[in-house]
Amino acid sequence: MYPRNIRSFVRRTGRTTLGQAKAFADVGPQFLLTYTPALMDYAAAFKREAPTILEIGFGMGEATAKIAALMPEKNFLCCEVHTPGVGALLKRIEEESLSNIRILQHDAVEVIDHMLALDSLDGVHIFFPDPWHKKKHNKRRLIQAPLIAKLAARLKPGAYLHCATDWQPYAEQILEVLSSEPRLKNSASEAALAGYAEKPHYRPLTKFENRGIKLGHGVWDVVFERI
Repeated sequence: MYPRNIRSFVRRTGRTTLGQAKAFADVGPQFLLTYTPALMDYAAAFKREAPTILEIGFGMGEATAKIAALMPEKNFLCCEVHTPGVGALLKRIEEESLSNIRILQHDAVEVIDHMLALDSLDGVHIFFPDPWHKKKHNKRRLIQAPLIAKLAARLKPGAYLHCATDWQPYAEQILEVLSSEPRLKNSASEAALAGYAEKPHYRPLTKFENRGIKLGHGVWDVVFERI
């Protein structure tokens, strides 16, 4: 059974720093988009025509900023509901003079449903979503069949969906869910990595991930393509 209404987040508290608040005031008007239940014009939002990647849940924005700097030729549409994280990414955008990021501080599922056209995205990134470790909470996990069906429908043919997690049971669920979506195919070699992908060059190692690797924790990347 899946939750009746999929949600891409869970409310949690956090304090916005003075630097983050200043970034909201200084660059927020340029890089924050307003949720509206109408299809988005990517070219108008980013003020240019470019391949558009959706990122769901960027946390404090460390990896997002590094990827955007590495791939300036792509647009990054980023969804995150938590104010400190949004403020932190706005601060990074200002400090690193990034121009290819736009942020929607809204539930990603509603954004997908109402703002993203079918066959319009060039990629989707979902990195380290909440694993909900307890079995009784597994139904709260983001990566489930209904959401993946929505995302697959909005990817262009040949576009990709990239998920990463450091919790093996969740990695197994992600691989199973994506493998069951008929519009997606696994880009990894089944024989070489049991269906998991090598870490793509563009996904940086965050401080959190590096700490986990030193402790012997694994990280699993799952990359599928739209047929």
